[in-house]
Amino acid sequence: MSSIYQINKGVSKPIVFKGLKAQYIAYLAIGLVLLLLVFVMGYILGMALYLLLVLVLGLGALLFYGVFRLSFRFGEHGLMKFFARRGLPKVVVFRSRHLFTGLKSGPDGLPLLFLVLTVFGYGGF
Repeated sequence: MSSIYQINKGVSKPIVFKGLKAQYIAYLAIGLVLLLLVFVMGYILGMALYLLLVLVLGLGALLFYGVFRLSFRFGEHGLMKFFARRGLPKVVVFRSRHLFTGLKSGPDGLPLLFLVLTVFGYGGF
């Protein structure tokens, strides 16, 4: 059975649907479900139907604009790289070499700094 929508699923290629790449398809789907829930909650609470339609259609237009903009700006992995780059410090300042020159091996040959950081709960290793 053929579909009227083309979905590109090549080997090691991202899924592309109507110009949306990879995870942006899921972002749009989640956003549409949330808009449906907003409409249902507003209808149950007794909001005016015309006001509710304008609100949901406006938010839907913003959702489509935002998701397509992110998809074209960042691509498949670019958004993840963008947030990872923002998490890095701009500079690392060491006022003294003493921290590194004074390291001695602890038990089992592990550096003392490693042991101190694991004891105090730093799990970055």
